Amino acid sequence: MKSSILLNKKTVLFLFIITILCILSMRFFDIPLKNDICENGIISFELAKDLSVSKDIMDSWNERSKMSASFSMGLDFLFLLVYSSFIGLLIFRILNKLRKGQFFYKLGKILIYAIFLAALFDVIENIALIKLLLGDHNQIWPSMAYYFAVIKFSIVLLCVIYLIIGWIGLLLRKA
Repeated sequence: MKSSILLNKKTVLFLFIITILCILSMRFFDIPLKNDICENGIISFELAKDLSVSKDIMDSWNERSKMSASFSMGLDFLFLLVYSSFIGLLIFRILNKLRKGQFFYKLGKILIYAIFLAALFDVIENIALIKLLLGDHNQIWPSMAYYFAVIKFSIVLLCVIYLIIGWIGLLLRKA
């Protein structure tokens, strides 16, 4: 039991470090993407929704920016595996401290599955954005990227809120 707890802590620490490194790397690649048309970098591209807006964003990027966007999306394929595993493991750790059958326990079980669904949606979003970058200018791609990104961000936000409430609840229970 003690070795599995230690392994669990080491895994959480490893995933935390890799998550931070991915975030920092993606922020680095995001710098050349930001301009007057694309104020929020890759996020603006993900949430463009309309083909004309997506084209305006891509037209505002030089070759270096487009290369940076490509690296960012490539790195996102690693990031989606890492963040979903990290968040899922944190939720699992909270579940282990709760009584089965409680609403918060049941919600946590659903969110563990949901965070991996969010990662799948992230893959679909990335594929749609890559299709746009490769010159397939069909309205389906920005629409697909937008809707899958919105659902992904919503799930991630729900999981983070769950984690915050869970940690606060566990701290209050200890006090």
